[in-house]
Amino acid sequence: MRNWINQIHHGDCLTLLTEMPEASVNLVVTSPPYNLLNSSGNGMKNGNGGKWSRAALMQGYANHTDSMPHADYVDWQRRCLNEMLRVLTPDGAIFYNHKWRVQKGLLQDRTDIIDGFPVRQIIIWQRSGGFNHNPGYFLPTYEVIYLIAKPEFRLAPKAGSVGDVWQIRQDRGNPHPASFPVELARRAIAATTAEVVLDPFIGSGTTAVAALMEGRQYVGIDLSEEYCQFARQRVNQVAQELERSTLAPDVPSALEVKALLENAPEPQAAERNTGR
Repeated sequence: MRNWINQIHHGDCLTLLTEMPEASVNLVVTSPPYNLLNSSGNGMKNGNGGKWSRAALMQGYANHTDSMPHADYVDWQRRCLNEMLRVLTPDGAIFYNHKWRVQKGLLQDRTDIIDGFPVRQIIIWQRSGGFNHNPGYFLPTYEVIYLIAKPEFRLAPKAGSVGDVWQIRQDRGNPHPASFPVELARRAIAATTAEVVLDPFIGSGTTAVAALMEGRQYVGIDLSEEYCQFARQRVNQVAQELERSTLAPDVPSALEVKALLENAPEPQAAERNTGR
């Protein structure tokens, strides 16, 4: 794995995943293209989103139109999930972020994609509302994260107390057309003991950045060389900032602060003065 770890790899994720060794990563945190431009409601009219000239939401992603026939999209995502499971260790899991939507008046809940996979739990990512105003249904304000887990997967100690509804604001200031927030990826990674984290749709590098912040290693894949270059720059900048903060005298790292808080003794209740 030395040629894979801590690298952003340019190429088709299915092709590269098949080249990775079996049981070689501990965790997958990813958010694939949602196929939004194949929409019965034509809900993407205004193109709010990315600033890259070839990557605004109305135009799909760089090197990917985001408008596959639905059956082809489902087949593609199922093949991707199968390969993700193959490269996972027996105690690994996939945090698979996706979005439900209404198509032809009916809810499309992605059951056709995840059917048959070992989904252990659905996590609700509660975010702010978007621009998808429609008289037929309420404004969507959440996305879902499927926790697809192998039998031996366990959360890190005390991590389960976070709960299954995550209130995290959408990403802002990122030139990628559909990035998810670093905090979302960090929460997923921090909830596990994974050492190597994979994102086969790495985009702007969010999962890699989150892995570095949590003291883990990463493997990133993306079809767009443009996105890969941006992700590498972003990851290098974060790595340098983390190194500087680690070298700074008398300034504990985020991981050290977290460990101190976890190991701190419970505060003793103050004795009450019942006298008058």
